[in-house]
Amino acid sequence: MSAVKPKPWLNHLRGRDLLSLGDVSPEEVEGLLDLAEGLKNGAAKGGTSAPLAGKILAMIFDKPSTRTRVSFEAGMSQLGGHALSLNRNELQLGRGETLADTARTLSRYVDGILIRTHSHATVVELARYATVPVINGLTDRFHPCQALADLLTLREKKGRLAGLRVAYVGDGNNVLHSLLYAAAVTGMHLMVATPPGYEPDPEVVAEAESMARSTGAELRFFHDPEAAVRGADAVYTDVWASMGQEEEKERRIRDFQGFQVDSKLMSCAKGDALFLHCLPAYRGLEVSEAVIDGPRSVVFDQAENRLHAQKALLWTLLG
Repeated sequence: MSAVKPKPWLNHLRGRDLLSLGDVSPEEVEGLLDLAEGLKNGAAKGGTSAPLAGKILAMIFDKPSTRTRVSFEAGMSQLGGHALSLNRNELQLGRGETLADTARTLSRYVDGILIRTHSHATVVELARYATVPVINGLTDRFHPCQALADLLTLREKKGRLAGLRVAYVGDGNNVLHSLLYAAAVTGMHLMVATPPGYEPDPEVVAEAESMARSTGAELRFFHDPEAAVRGADAVYTDVWASMGQEEEKERRIRDFQGFQVDSKLMSCAKGDALFLHCLPAYRGLEVSEAVIDGPRSVVFDQAENRLHAQKALLWTLLG
């Protein structure tokens, strides 16, 4: 594992923020995935390395977390560093200290800040005042770390990204926004099916389409799930009601009728099509039990790859 290290062209990412995949170039994404793959293979062979020895990551959680918290904390530990898990009520933020003052203070103590919060504006403001790298662990607008794990999983299973046809069926949410950027930056073709009124943010779509012009990615939008899934190499879905939308759950269940990824819908994809989900999943709503627990499902590979992709990100930004 000693031979595993970031590509030279990733050096200028050191010290930068990652608020969305719009912050990185195609070459940088490829380099991060190469590093993640190397770290994963090296760990499997029993290799050891401590490139982040002495480094500390502060992790602020305004939302519950399983995969983000555990994968970042484990990743820092495996790279020789340390992670501090915090929530707003444990900080003076909970008593009214400004985000700017919190950012300035934490920057004197730690080498990086991860935040999982509600409004994307919060992450932007934190990054504005912090003097250490800020990583978006999830906001209402983007989920870039999940998208990196998705790309790693797809490349691992299919051997490439450029030209892959991926269908996304469901809500036009933060996961989809990051997938749009991920497709645009890698040359994947993303077919999106959402119910009327649940389309992705037009501003994000416009930015992704602009990015896609240089990579050849195709981004198409439907209200018919079968049209989106037809001929797909992979089918992706997410929960219909994200955190903070629980009061809308019953209405969303009605509005999303016909958008469940079940065996019938998967039959429209290629015979070797994969099924992806960022988790947590609700069997019987956005996905059937037969699909998520079936042979085409790679959802736990995705979950594992959060660890490897984020280790690559941490090494690159904090190393």
